[in-house]
Amino acid sequence: MRRAGILMHISSLPSPYGIGTMGQTAREFVDFLAAGGQSCWQILPIGQTSYGDSPYQSFSSFAGNPYFIDLDELAGQGLLQPEEYQSLDWGGDPASVDYGLMYRTRYPVLRLACGRLLEREREGVEQFSRENCDWLEDYALFMALKDSHGGVSWHQWPEGERLRRPEALEQARQALKADMDFWKCVQYLFFRQWYALKGYANSKGIAIIGDLPIYVAGDSADVWADPEQFQLDEARQPTAVAGCPPDGFSADGQLWGNPLFDWERMKGEGYRWWLRRIAFQFRIYDTLRIDHFRGFDAYYAIPAGDTTARNGQWRPGPGIDFFHAVDQALGQKDIIAEDLGFLTDSVRQLLRETGYPGMKVLEFAFDSRDTGSDYLPHCYTPHCVVYTGTHDNDTIQGWMRSAPQKDVEFAKDYLRLTEQEGYHWGMIRSAWASAADLAVMQMQDILGLGEEARMNVPSTLGTNWKWRALPGSYGSELAQRLYHETQVYQRLRRW
Repeated sequence: MRRAGILMHISSLPSPYGIGTMGQTAREFVDFLAAGGQSCWQILPIGQTSYGDSPYQSFSSFAGNPYFIDLDELAGQGLLQPEEYQSLDWGGDPASVDYGLMYRTRYPVLRLACGRLLEREREGVEQFSRENCDWLEDYALFMALKDSHGGVSWHQWPEGERLRRPEALEQARQALKADMDFWKCVQYLFFRQWYALKGYANSKGIAIIGDLPIYVAGDSADVWADPEQFQLDEARQPTAVAGCPPDGFSADGQLWGNPLFDWERMKGEGYRWWLRRIAFQFRIYDTLRIDHFRGFDAYYAIPAGDTTARNGQWRPGPGIDFFHAVDQALGQKDIIAEDLGFLTDSVRQLLRETGYPGMKVLEFAFDSRDTGSDYLPHCYTPHCVVYTGTHDNDTIQGWMRSAPQKDVEFAKDYLRLTEQEGYHWGMIRSAWASAADLAVMQMQDILGLGEEARMNVPSTLGTNWKWRALPGSYGSELAQRLYHETQVYQRLRRW
């Protein structure tokens, strides 16, 4: 079944309050997708971001991002007064998120709303807390403790709290009950709005494709609450951390710094930690993209304390045994495997055994250092998902300006790109025309934007995850063009 979709993170939606939210503009984007004949809306992880603002580094695998809670909807429910948030400074650039400003401004407003909600609907919040007690209690205590310690990593907390000694945790629960109630309330509001938005999208025939990072942040409720699932020493410091080895793109490799899983222990426990995590993802998404799929075949372990990834070693991952456990516990699920980068025969074999579709990225197809790339469209089989680029790539227009000239000329020749049509439309059409069952385009490319709209430059800090679409940048005319092209390439909405 041939389908088409668009990759657009919630943070990138237009909004007068500094960042995209799950309110009216999100529903309008769903309407745009439906009018354009699309089947899918792909987003980045929706977890609560931490230092660096990356959605791939979250305080919890379960908690939603409080920034995405729509304030106008809270006002409509009587939880806020318009003057309590509309007059605040939400930033002067509607095309960029100021995360520092979000942190300073958004939480005081949410505390006002949560105070009123707890007065009016405490039973609803308590019911939500009971239904999500397997993660919410630890998350709320983690965030309350983090606030009480000035935001520092849990590794710097007093020993009793850091090592989760029962008497220290009980004392913290009593002392920080009001703050814990706040964080529970925030998640109640988040998921109330999230399920309303997902329901609206599904009613319009739009499936939500979520994104699951393979690793979790070291400074997270996940590691603090379940340290035995990770490769940590007695002081609960990582013995090795995640990353990628040196390659043609990076002489030092990539040092991600995430703690690594203790796969042997996880297997002995029937992968219960992972099964809980994946089951939760399928409560909030229709389809799940699993990031860094090759890490399930073999993972790169870098000695803790190293400043580069040069000294890492490959270690065996859980392999197909893990995915058999997922199938047995959860049934067959709609999963996309992020299988980008250098792949070994064993990774390819694992992908075949799972039956998951892998990814093809057109911008990778024309690298003059890689002869015979299987990212070229004539190599595709139907059982894959094609992208012109992902959140880690430059936009098409940016790539045309920054890629080596030899690569650009090859792309122009192979795809028959013309400046008159627009290089972005030519490349997008080639993806739609391919044999891939699903074609997902970045919204920045649909809008024909340049490198200023790039979402992320891997291994850099300070300028990423900020791009936002301007109000009025997409509407009925663009939707009509999308519909026509989607119809031509027989990808009209079916879900």
